[in-house]
Amino acid sequence: MNPTVPFTGAAPVPALVNAAGDRAGIRFVEFFASAIRNPHTRRAYARAASDFLMWCAGAGVSSITAVQPLHVAAWIERQTQTLSAPAVRQQLAAIRHLFDWLVTGQIVPHNPAASVRGPSHTVKKGRTPVLDAGEARQLLDRIDVSTPIGLRDRALIALMVFSFARVGAALAMRVDDVYVQQRRLWVRLREKGGKAHAMPCHHTLEAYLHAYLDGTGIGGDPKGPLFRTIARGTARLSTTPLPQANAYAMVRRRALAAGIGTAISNHTFRATGITAYLKNGGTLENAAAMANHASTRTTQLYDRRRDDVSLDEVERIHI
Repeated sequence: MNPTVPFTGAAPVPALVNAAGDRAGIRFVEFFASAIRNPHTRRAYARAASDFLMWCAGAGVSSITAVQPLHVAAWIERQTQTLSAPAVRQQLAAIRHLFDWLVTGQIVPHNPAASVRGPSHTVKKGRTPVLDAGEARQLLDRIDVSTPIGLRDRALIALMVFSFARVGAALAMRVDDVYVQQRRLWVRLREKGGKAHAMPCHHTLEAYLHAYLDGTGIGGDPKGPLFRTIARGTARLSTTPLPQANAYAMVRRRALAAGIGTAISNHTFRATGITAYLKNGGTLENAAAMANHASTRTTQLYDRRRDDVSLDEVERIHI
């Protein structure tokens, strides 16, 4: 038996798992198919498991049932030499969860990762690059909206800025997730963990979404994806959802064309919107609710108001 890990693009099940028998192989595959619903987490965990088990094989471990805490600790130490602390902690979490699953399935007698500690990591401020209000306005204004692709790109960026939406939630939207309620346009988002979230549109976002829907004619396809690729050989939208990698390439291209030097990402717009909201008198509690954060501590990672203070203080160094 040599099954593959579904939905991950991964190689066949590692040899160390197959060495423990068919039940181990099936249980291993079930971990990725059944226990993890988020596709990004699934891919990250599959890469971590594959890397760890390949390393174990190279270290002379004969089967997944023979993995010991010392093996996990040695691999984690190796990972800290090349990866950031958050990346290593995520990989350790993947190994812990995998072995928990194998323990409950009676494949291995104990979890060798349970006693292994990851590298310490304390975060008080996020690392996502943020645009100031002028740069965000410049980026939106520089987009040529005489074409469907321009209308789409402006609407997508504005959605992430004004609704604090994650790019994954934005790209998962259907056309009917933009709707009228209380005489205002609203958007419906499905955030991490399957949490549904709806909020009214800022007047600028409302105008951009209306222009996008009316200018591209996709309003007649309510169950179709809201943000779509461009059909090959045409200048018209297809029926295929825009992939996240394409969205990232788009925002980098738009930023370059607008003369913005900040190395932005899709997450930049979420942090930009939250910071702008707080600078204009918004509360941290309301920002957390709008961003669909479970805790204001998470929202604080996106609050970059102190960056302005730091810049002002640096300029006091007169030499």
